Amino acid sequence: MEIFIELSIILAITVLISGIMRLLKQPLIIGYILSGIIVSPYLLDLVQSTETIKVFSQIGVALLLFIVGLSLSPKVIKEVGKVSLITGIGQIVFTSIFGYLIARLLGFSNIVSIYIAIALTFSSTIIIMKLLSDKKDLEKLYGKISIGFLLVQDIFVIILLMVISSFSGNIGFESLSLRSILFGLILIIGFVLISIYILPKLSKFFAKSQEFLFLFSVGWGLGLAALFHYLGFSMEIGALAAGIALSMSPFHYEISSKMRPLRDFFIILFFILLGSQMVFGNIKDLILPAVIFSLFILIGNPLIVIILMGILGYKKRTGFQAGFTVAQISEFSLILISLGVSVGHLANEILSLVTIVGMITISCSTYLILYSNKLYPYFSKMLTIFERKIVKEKEQKFRDYELILFGYNRIGHDILKAFKKLKKKFLVVDYNPETILELSKKNINCRYGDVDEDEFLNELDFSKTKMVISTIPEFETNSLLINKAREINKDAIIIVMSHDIEEANQLYKSGATYVIMPHFLGGSHASKMIHEYELDLKKFLKEKENHMKYLRNKKRLGHEHPKHE
Repeated sequence: MEIFIELSIILAITVLISGIMRLLKQPLIIGYILSGIIVSPYLLDLVQSTETIKVFSQIGVALLLFIVGLSLSPKVIKEVGKVSLITGIGQIVFTSIFGYLIARLLGFSNIVSIYIAIALTFSSTIIIMKLLSDKKDLEKLYGKISIGFLLVQDIFVIILLMVISSFSGNIGFESLSLRSILFGLILIIGFVLISIYILPKLSKFFAKSQEFLFLFSVGWGLGLAALFHYLGFSMEIGALAAGIALSMSPFHYEISSKMRPLRDFFIILFFILLGSQMVFGNIKDLILPAVIFSLFILIGNPLIVIILMGILGYKKRTGFQAGFTVAQISEFSLILISLGVSVGHLANEILSLVTIVGMITISCSTYLILYSNKLYPYFSKMLTIFERKIVKEKEQKFRDYELILFGYNRIGHDILKAFKKLKKKFLVVDYNPETILELSKKNINCRYGDVDEDEFLNELDFSKTKMVISTIPEFETNSLLINKAREINKDAIIIVMSHDIEEANQLYKSGATYVIMPHFLGGSHASKMIHEYELDLKKFLKEKENHMKYLRNKKRLGHEHPKHE
């Protein structure tokens, strides 16, 4: 009963501290670590059942890695895209190199410098996904690229944990057992085959009962983690392998959503334990390195991303916003350092150092991500040096276009087909250089530009434009576009997109001719079909045939419906 009372008090303190963090708009992970510090021997000294809490925290880490594995389907490599792959790998390489050099200059040993450098490369999957979701930026270009970064980092984590878990207490490649590595590879290949040929069929049976699906997921994830541990491998690798094996299942999204509450509870205890084990005896010696590493993460990481994306031809605004998403270290950084401590590679002081860096960077980057739109104008001119002029659009005067489409995406693809049927002179505007390259190859008149930049809109001539269509869902962007077009042409048909009813009404008041609302469009179309076809089965089946053909074409083009976590 003592452990129950102890946990209850610790969780009550965590609720209070996390509530304060919530009011300050900080990630709750900061509240968890602070709670751990408060209940540590340095303050309230409430943590007595350390071993029990440690077991709970290990379950949390296993569940976290299991859920990450669920998102690492082999199909995901294709979805990441070239820019995410190149920039993600580039960020890992450059951050590791510069992080290592900084650590060495600060007097850390070779192995400690390697650990710190690698820990600095990881960005927080949980925090970034949550902030992008809150900002409704998951479907923006920079949001997609940022998610790609995370996927690249997650794949890197898998490889890294496999290597570290193969080490004994002494560092050196001679400590790697060739037999254990081969055995591990055989295990992973076996699980990949199981995930492709067996689990998808079994999951249909499990999915018939929601309770059984949840029970199976927990048993599978923790069971494989325990099996890998028993065979001499890392528990973390087992959990990741379990997730990857289920990633091909059609129910992996449902499994992931069911597992999150369980993961959140146990991972809280991991961060509380982490905070309680921080060593403050030599805190004065840790302050300077913590500040230097934090500044490197907050300034250096975004700069690396901005430079790499500029080289690839992306606009400075896209690079600026994507850069801020890597301006913090992640929960995986802390897990990596904890693993280093547990296998005897690192001292507890290094864990304390990296935890302090995590708290500083997570706190600061939260505000940087949330307010990146407001910060951008202050840095816009300075960022111009990183923006490489890539002429992928046709060099011509962008005037006298009767139709202009802003945003060539899932919806824009269909609108472009309608433009072609009208046989009018049209222009497509997009700020994704890969999209512009694709359109140029098809000899479609296109322009590479950012609609949010006032000077770019001034380059376009709306005087003879008869129709302007924007498939960009951002309210501010569409408001700016409507106002600029209406200043020059009061008779143009202006069609924009929105996901919010109130914003749609405001866009109408600003001068929009029509506002596309995708979430309501399907119901409206279905209603019209019922009114037109009534109970004629043949007409509905004909509609079905056309729709399936349309969907096949969409899939061939790589257009997927957005998935929100």
